[in-house]
Amino acid sequence: MPATTTRPAVLADRVAAADWPALAGELDSLGCALTPPLLTPADCRALSGLYDEPGHFRSTVDMARHRFGSGRYRYFAEPLPEPVQALREAFYPHLLRIARDWAARLGRPAPWPDTLADWLAMCHEAGQSKSAQILLRYGPGDWNALHRDLFGELVFPLQVVIGLDTQGTDYTGGEFLLVEQRPRAQSRGTSTVLPQGRGLVFTTRDRPVRSARGWSAGPVRHGVSAVRSGRRHSLGLVFHDA
Repeated sequence: MPATTTRPAVLADRVAAADWPALAGELDSLGCALTPPLLTPADCRALSGLYDEPGHFRSTVDMARHRFGSGRYRYFAEPLPEPVQALREAFYPHLLRIARDWAARLGRPAPWPDTLADWLAMCHEAGQSKSAQILLRYGPGDWNALHRDLFGELVFPLQVVIGLDTQGTDYTGGEFLLVEQRPRAQSRGTSTVLPQGRGLVFTTRDRPVRSARGWSAGPVRHGVSAVRSGRRHSLGLVFHDA
């Protein structure tokens, strides 16, 4: 059975149709931004159903065992399922413009080439050759500690998580959390409900924050609040390999 009912070209069109200037503005102010709907409910069910098919994955992580929280997630193996690959390729050029803008503000190098294939080739040459695309499953009481998805020296500064279930129907709790450490001030938290089929773009490591001296990097971590009932699935798209 196919992983989704929607063709890759349609997924790419949906990503391209998002209001990217508005998304970039939200990323600048909050460090995260919701896309319009990308996947149908049938697509979401098909993707979450892959969790029970071990052949799609290279490894499974028990978060409690590693003190990452509670619950499990699985890293997809190569080749990626068609919709996962299509979404990753569709997002990259739009996120690349934001990444380069952020790097310029922070006075950092912008090593990311024009295509995802060329960027991944750089990752592989640097020893980062494992897929970092994630399918996550949370049950009652499961949660994800605040963290960053950094797997080596090469890092893409933005990533995407897509909700595959509906809060209030399939599960309760389980909000996506983003916590920004502010200089000489208390940290700021942002909580987002992931609507089914929509993506949340968020910063991987930090984001530009305007200060009296220009721009500085605001460190950011992300996680998931405790699921109170039901089962929550999400798809994580990371744009560097591990």
